[in-house]
Amino acid sequence: MSGGFNWWLLIVGAVAGVAITWLVLADTKRRDDELTDEEVSAEAGWIARTLPGGLERDDVERVLRAHRRYLGFPPPDTLVDPAELVALERAHAAAASPEPEVAPKP
Repeated sequence: MSGGFNWWLLIVGAVAGVAITWLVLADTKRRDDELTDEEVSAEAGWIARTLPGGLERDDVERVLRAHRRYLGFPPPDTLVDPAELVALERAHAAAASPEPEVAPKP
């Protein structure tokens, strides 16, 4: 009789242990894709009020929306330093612009 009870107690203890472990290790942070448009607007207002520097709520909201779009992109193959990126864009623009033709001298 007590052997059956011991097995039942072991099973209940294992299930309870797994449940407690899951609760402790569960990640309960909210993700950006879970936020509604109203929450993004409210978050932008909160950020604008709490950060020094006189940020406008509309500017902060545009940054938050751009960040949400960025998170939707696939991960980059490599990370590029912004200074190098500007130099690459200038080099590309210079290569794309046509060279002025020089008229032959008579």
